[in-house]
Amino acid sequence: MRAFVFPGQGGKVVEPEGRLLPLVREVVGDRIPEQVKVFARAARDADESREMALCPDVVAGHSLGEYGAAYAAGCFDLKTGIWLVAERDRFLAEAAKDVPGGMVAILKADPAEVEKVLDESEGSVVANYNSPRQTVISGLKDALGDAMSKIRGRAVRLNVSFAAHSPYVAAAGERMREVLDSVEVWGPEVPMVSAVDGSILETAEAVREALKSQMVAPVRWVKVVDTLTRMRVEEWIELGGGGVLTRMLKDFELPSLRGVTFEDLRGRLSQQANNLLPHKEEETSC
Repeated sequence: MRAFVFPGQGGKVVEPEGRLLPLVREVVGDRIPEQVKVFARAARDADESREMALCPDVVAGHSLGEYGAAYAAGCFDLKTGIWLVAERDRFLAEAAKDVPGGMVAILKADPAEVEKVLDESEGSVVANYNSPRQTVISGLKDALGDAMSKIRGRAVRLNVSFAAHSPYVAAAGERMREVLDSVEVWGPEVPMVSAVDGSILETAEAVREALKSQMVAPVRWVKVVDTLTRMRVEEWIELGGGGVLTRMLKDFELPSLRGVTFEDLRGRLSQQANNLLPHKEEETSC
């Protein structure tokens, strides 16, 4: 089986181009939010993969990447996806003004130890369970430093001013729920694995509810990888640029699951790509 996975950040953010640019500007104007740029790149890769007849059996996304995954699964059209992500970006930016916060990646630390420290502190929570060797915490701006000083491991501050995937953006999460209720969401053409709890989403309402929850709930990427493994996914292609999820895959030490970025795949000759990711003979379109 083949999975398409979509990162939320970590890659070089590029300006939308080609047919995407006029549509993005129609929705958001000339000042394009960063999250919209990330989504647009993911959508571009998803569209190109269809043109290449490169089809997933399942999709998953990390944080913002869940919108790219939902688009790739056919849950909404491109214009709707751009608008949803623009609203998400706006709500988080406003949350950062109301409740200044931040996020810190903790590398080479046991997630259980990170949880223990945060249980004994105030103002910070686990935001992302990324891998057995990487956990991200979110918290109030003044509380993060105290938490970092008590956690063993390498701490890397993320370039954000909000505490995503935490109770501190609850107001933004409620506004996003209302927005998601206002749009039509279609049933996924292929299953989508939720980063909220690792469950398999196969209906429109399941996808909608997962997107409603994901802004405030922790990203449980460890559970996503576990679900993909149980589904016997043998290879994933990371769309959207950067390769951050494929690099993290090494932390799981899963010889049965190999990863490649769409950038690398696209850069190879057609025959080389076919050798790496063989197609079923009857597979001609997605």
